[in-house]
Amino acid sequence: MVFECPGSQRFRQPQPEEIRCSHCGKELEIWTDEVKVICPNCKNEVLRLPEEASCLDWCRYAKECVGDKLYNQYLQNRAITIKEKLLKELEEYFGEDKKRIEHAKKVLNFSEELLKKEKGDWHIVIPAAILHDVGIKVAEEKYGSSNENLQEKEGSEIARKILLKVGLKKEDIEEICQIISHHHSPAVIDTLNFKILYDADWLVNLKDELDIKDRVKLKESIAKIFLTSEGKQLAEKIYLS
Repeated sequence: MVFECPGSQRFRQPQPEEIRCSHCGKELEIWTDEVKVICPNCKNEVLRLPEEASCLDWCRYAKECVGDKLYNQYLQNRAITIKEKLLKELEEYFGEDKKRIEHAKKVLNFSEELLKKEKGDWHIVIPAAILHDVGIKVAEEKYGSSNENLQEKEGSEIARKILLKVGLKKEDIEEICQIISHHHSPAVIDTLNFKILYDADWLVNLKDELDIKDRVKLKESIAKIFLTSEGKQLAEKIYLS
C-alpha cells in the first residue's frame, strides 16, 4: 500500500469549505487549496487567514510530497496570508504615521509587480517589502535621526519580533532580516530577493532623490541604480515614457 501523507491531502485533493464574508456576512465556498475568493453578494475579495501552520511549512519532504507546482503555489498563497497579517502589524506599529505606511504599501506593490517577471521568493520579498523601513521609528526616537544606517541597525530586530509573531520560519526570518539590515547597501547582499526589494524601494523614491526632468541623466542613473532587468524597464516606463 502506498503511503499518502494526510496533512498534504487537502492540497493534493482539494475539498470545498465554507467561510463567512468579512464584509457582508454571506456564507461562501472556498477550496482547501485556496486563500481568497470573491464574494458574489458584495463583490469584495475575502481572504482566509489560517491560524496554524501547515505541514508544508515545516516538513523536510514537503516539496517531494506534493510536487514543485503545488508547493510553489502553496508558498505564494502563504505569502498572501502573511501579507495581510503583516500589513495589520505595520499599521499598528506606525499608528498615525500614514506617510510611512503608504510608502511601505507602494514598495510592496512594486515588489509584487517585479515578482511577476523576476523569479524571486514571494515569501521572502513580500515581508521584506512591508517591513523594510520599520527601523525609522526607533531611529528617530532614540537618535533624533532617520539616517539610513540607523534605520538598518534598528530595523532588523523590530522586524524579527513581528515576523516571529505572525509565524514565519526561522530560516526565512533570517534572510528577511538580512535584507532589511542592508536594504540601502547593494554591495553587501547579492541575492535576487534583495535586488527585487532594492529596486522596488527605488521605484518609489526615484522622483524624490533625482532630478527627473533631466531625462539624459535620469536614464544614465536608472541604468546604474537598478539591479534587475525588470526594475530598469519599469523605471524607464514610469519616468521616461
